[in-house]
Order: sequence, then structure tokens, then C-alpha cells
Amino acid sequence: MTEAPKSTIEKLKRVSTATIATCLFKKGLKNQFIQNVKPLKLGKPTMVGKAYTLRYIPAREDLNLITVFKDPKHLQRVAVEECPEGSVLVIDSRKDARAASAGSILATRLMVRGVAGLVTDGGFRDSAEIADLDFPSYHNRPSAPTNLTLHQAIAINDPIGCGDVAVFPGDIVVGDDDGVMVIPSKIADEVAEECIQMTLYEEFVMEKVEGGKSVIGLYPLVDEKLKVQFQEWKKNKN
Repeated sequence: MTEAPKSTIEKLKRVSTATIATCLFKKGLKNQFIQNVKPLKLGKPTMVGKAYTLRYIPAREDLNLITVFKDPKHLQRVAVEECPEGSVLVIDSRKDARAASAGSILATRLMVRGVAGLVTDGGFRDSAEIADLDFPSYHNRPSAPTNLTLHQAIAINDPIGCGDVAVFPGDIVVGDDDGVMVIPSKIADEVAEECIQMTLYEEFVMEKVEGGKSVIGLYPLVDEKLKVQFQEWKKNKN
């Protein structure tokens, strides 16, 4: 995986998933928002990092006994220990939250190792404990049963589907209170810069709207006089 420039990561921490969604839509990418996944606790800093993936398949009872956790090469444990610092562990749980994708011990280990966040389209056990960690985590809903009852870890750092979105290793994952967006790695730099500019414009629009201005001609910006005002506004911001 190629390293995303630090400047790109920092820019994406300053923009919303809504702005990213609009930016990607303009580029023809309509399905980058992970469906039915929400933060365990609102108000945490924006999560940004490269995707490191773990994929589950349906568990088969003769292969997925509780004793498999004794194997030091068990892929769930390996993923937790090998997910790079600053990355986001994204888990394909087949949109099935009837059994947990992970719990508070594994989430804590990821946090201590410097991982940027944790995302699953399934559920977490110990969800209240995970919510209280200084660590952004996203799931469908709480789930008590161990993953072994329904999920079998089968692959690390392969392309996966998470909440109906294709996630490739190295894609940039951004999460805020609205949910999680996935940015293809090859366009992450340009998306970050465009989103910074979009965010700046949205700040201008909000000032105008709060002052009583109509959105017609302003949002989107098609009024020539307002275009001039925006350019002047930007100069004064700098």
C-alpha cells in the first residue's frame, strides 16, 4: 500500500463525510458511504486512516470451535496485531450483527497500538466499553455472542464488502457522527484538497444564510455578484 501524505490525512480530518460524499458524487462515485453503520458514541474526533481489512465468511461448526482462538495464527487475532499504526481496521461481517465482530479487549489492543479506528457492518460485544474508549468505532448494533458462532475469519487485507461498499486495502476511510465514507486511494489527495475548498465555500454560504440570504443563486453558486463576494470573502479569510 502506498502511504497517504500526512497533509492529505490532516485535510480530511477537517471535512465532513457529507462533503466527501458530494465530492465523490461529482466524480461519478455514488456508493462510497457504508450503509447501516454508525458510531458507538457521537462527538469523537473525525476518524481518518488507510483501510486494513478483515473478512469473515459464514462459520462452519466443524472448523470454528472455540478452541481455534488458541491458534496464534488465528486471523482475527493476527489482524489486530498487524493492523498498521494510523490505519483503520475494516471488517466484513456480511452485514450480520447476530454475532459480534470483536469486543472491548481487541478494540483496546488496537487503540493501544495506535490504530486510527475500527469499522464493521456487523456488531460489537462490550459496546458500552468500546464506546467509552478514546478510539472511534463504528458498527450496526450491539451484539453479545462471540463471532465464532456465526463468523469465520478467512482473509486479511483482501478487498472486502462492508455495508454494501467495496473496500480495497489502502483506501482512505473517513468517519464522523454521520457515518463512514471510503475514498479510493488513487484520488485521495485531490478529494482532500477539493473538500477543503468545498468546506470553505460552505462556511461562506452558512454566513450568508444565517444573515437572511436566499439559497437561490448561492447554493449552488451561480449568481455572478455572489461569486465576486465569495472571492473577496476568501481573501479576507487569508
